[in-house]
Amino acid sequence: MDETTSNRKMHGFERLLTLWVFLCMAVGVLLGRLAPEFARTLDGITIDVGGAPVVSIPIAICLFFMMYPIMVKIDFTEVVAAGKSTRPVLLTLFVNWCVKPFTMFAISTFFLGTVFLEFIGPDATDLVKLPFGLDLPVGANYGAGSVVLHDGVKLLEIPLWRSYLAGCILLGVAPCTAMVLVWGYLARGSDAHTLVMVAINSLAMLVLYGVLGGYLLGVGSLPVPWQALLLSIGVYVALPLAAGFLSRKWILAAKGEEWFKQRFLPILTPITISALLLTLVLLFSFKGDVILENPLTIVWIAVPLVIQTLLIFFVGYGLARLFGLRYADAAPTAMIGASNHFEVAIATAAMLFGLSSGAALATVVGVLIEVPLMLALVRFCLRTKGWFPEESAVEVKTGAA
Repeated sequence: MDETTSNRKMHGFERLLTLWVFLCMAVGVLLGRLAPEFARTLDGITIDVGGAPVVSIPIAICLFFMMYPIMVKIDFTEVVAAGKSTRPVLLTLFVNWCVKPFTMFAISTFFLGTVFLEFIGPDATDLVKLPFGLDLPVGANYGAGSVVLHDGVKLLEIPLWRSYLAGCILLGVAPCTAMVLVWGYLARGSDAHTLVMVAINSLAMLVLYGVLGGYLLGVGSLPVPWQALLLSIGVYVALPLAAGFLSRKWILAAKGEEWFKQRFLPILTPITISALLLTLVLLFSFKGDVILENPLTIVWIAVPLVIQTLLIFFVGYGLARLFGLRYADAAPTAMIGASNHFEVAIATAAMLFGLSSGAALATVVGVLIEVPLMLALVRFCLRTKGWFPEESAVEVKTGAA
């Protein structure tokens, strides 16, 4: 067992983490309500691509301090070894790209287009941007909508529930490539395996995001937000990874392994959780007004997202158990499928449909449900650790040979 998966005691602060999460969400909403200008100013400090905010600099700083303590603990020789174990990676890719997008589409369509349609409003509509490169006359039909003139600008008027559905789809084709390192760490999973799966999944996302998104949205070929994807992965994953690798190498050379483990790492222990909580305060101060103005709408969108998250987690976790994976690989394998890269989903919804669209709102709901739900799944993993062997079936066979 390596240093990244051992000696992780659940301190009192971590035991009450769910409580701190809800308190920080409430503080964020309250901050956005009491100091809206301050929240808007921070929210406006972004790196934009195509007129849409892709990277929030305050959030990026918080995420860096959330990720760095995890990255610096990783022994990168173990990452190379982890990359040779193909089953967790293949299972992750299967769940993320062959199962998750389609279950998201089916579940969201059923609830938004059938179960909750009367509450949303069968005749309620939303105004969204015309697809890139499309110039249709006013009154023309396109897909489920029609072109209208609004304040001198051509927009596409579509059923409101379909706009929410589009946001859910964008979440479904954006598997998590950053926060999952935190969930895997809290679940006592293998950080090395999680990092390998994040790297491979990020590359798959560059290829499959536009293809599956365009197919499921049914609006033709969805433009791949290359710049947004690359920038997001670079800021949220590559930057803390490089900082962790280089600083670990320098500290071990300058101070030695004992000083690194006994003096340096204990200082970092509370930083990840503290940065997570500060991130929540910022996120909910930015989006709290949207949540307070649409409380029932949040519920209609949240229901299919919660069901989807639980379904994908248990599919991944169950298959990991069926295939005999060790717990350290099974937990992050299930986590990376269950969680979403909501930063990319929000940016893409803003680029394709507009910041005020129902699609953008649906991606914001992804932020609302993800953290408390993933924390609950982390606790479930810890309680069911005994379901899995200490070593995978392949490792046992190899050792016996």
